[in-house]
Amino acid sequence: MSFNKIGIIGAMVEEIELLHQNVNVTNHVTKAGITYYEGQLHGKTVVFCKSGVGKVNAAVCTQILIDLGVDSILFIGVAGALDPRLNIGDIVISSSCVQHDMDVTPLGFAKGVIPYQERSEFVADEQLVKLAAEASERLFEGRSLIGKVLSGDQFIASRDTVRELYETLQGACAEMEGASVAHVCDLNEVPFVVIRSMSDKADGSAHVNFAEFTVTAANNSYAIIDDMIQHINI
Repeated sequence: MSFNKIGIIGAMVEEIELLHQNVNVTNHVTKAGITYYEGQLHGKTVVFCKSGVGKVNAAVCTQILIDLGVDSILFIGVAGALDPRLNIGDIVISSSCVQHDMDVTPLGFAKGVIPYQERSEFVADEQLVKLAAEASERLFEGRSLIGKVLSGDQFIASRDTVRELYETLQGACAEMEGASVAHVCDLNEVPFVVIRSMSDKADGSAHVNFAEFTVTAANNSYAIIDDMIQHINI
């Protein structure tokens, strides 16, 4: 598969700052309050944007990106670690994405299952996962894993919740956008991968760690997509 126009999303300013610094922007358009910047990065056409925080913002942003003609989507940024093997700054590359706050268990559905829908777990593109894993190993040897990304409109800061999400949904990390991006990509048959660097351990100290390490973690995830784009075939 070749990728001719790559969409890149970050939820926060810090997550796309290096794109503003490194992409040679040739055009931009604003739709639904989000500005989409098109330009060249390592000779590849990219369109990048700041979605805003949360699943609705990310879903709207993703659909507009697809309507603008991107043929793949990379979501970058920070997350809280669920897998105890992860430390701050480590990388999670999505094998799949699930909405952990989708909870219709009173009606007999398992946690995370979207009722009456064919799929609730959205699998990342194999080629993009491979590119991300190779880039991560080159840049952060031994500090990344491929795992399930859990998304919900919640900032996870409780050790009990971390343990529950890890044990019941086998999540590697928790954040607030990836599964909605994955869901929209799945509906449109557009390949995607979510790349998250850990800004905190999603535990009792998460609020302190998040503020301190967000920029470092965001820069780590940017470094991976920068390397990926150098190796993507067009």
